[in-house]
Amino acid sequence: MSHHPDGSQAAPEAPHLDFEGTTPYEDYVQADVLTHLQHPRSDDPGEMVFLVTTQVMELWFTVIVHEWETASRALAADDLSTAMAALKRSTYELQSLNASWEPLAHLTPAQFNAYRAALGEGSGFQSAMYRRMEFLLGEKSASMLVPHRGSPRVHAELEKALHEPSLYDEVLRLLARRGFAIPVREDLSRRYDGDPAVERVWQEIYSGDQDAELVRLGEALTEVAELVWRWRNDHLVATRRAMGAKTGTGGSAGVAWLEKRATKNVFPELWTARSHV
Repeated sequence: MSHHPDGSQAAPEAPHLDFEGTTPYEDYVQADVLTHLQHPRSDDPGEMVFLVTTQVMELWFTVIVHEWETASRALAADDLSTAMAALKRSTYELQSLNASWEPLAHLTPAQFNAYRAALGEGSGFQSAMYRRMEFLLGEKSASMLVPHRGSPRVHAELEKALHEPSLYDEVLRLLARRGFAIPVREDLSRRYDGDPAVERVWQEIYSGDQDAELVRLGEALTEVAELVWRWRNDHLVATRRAMGAKTGTGGSAGVAWLEKRATKNVFPELWTARSHV
């Protein structure tokens, strides 16, 4: 705010309102595109909430994949500070992703049924970006590429991710370069289910200096793993409330399938090693 020579204050300058064409904000954010991507298929007003919430989740999947790929590249380059920063950012993003369940978490069966038919064969397990998240966590399965055969670009991206090292593979490779006895993984396209030798390595790390950078790395990964577990449990509870034990959309086993997923921890040795420290 400027002052007149007599000491009085001038009115604040108004923001620039007149632009040639679209605004710089629109050019950067593409808000007009985002806010016109909603095409409800029923007359129920609640469907809009479901549709937008699901789209928001897809955007969070996208940025989390970006963070974990950034962390993976940094780990491969022995750049722990960049990797840690990306992992830390992803924990805030995972918290926001998990909060996305809130608009859907209190649906009654009748409320969900009012627009459930609009989903048709659609189901969250068909999300390609979520699948990339799971692959980065080490939860790989070639069969999960099958739903995407009709989309060559998406299928190719997923097939590439299937055979690339996961985030946890890059962590284990870093530990091996640091001199720890880490077994070599021959087939990176297979699901990672844990290894007693890796558990012993984390036990050794966690039994040492608590300020060591590898302990801090382990804790950053544990935070990610806990938030992934909370995501799965929130999904399970929201589904239970909305549809009970009915078959899920897209022919999935619904609650039974989600219950099985919710019992599994990613980065398993980070959890089991704690029993031996």
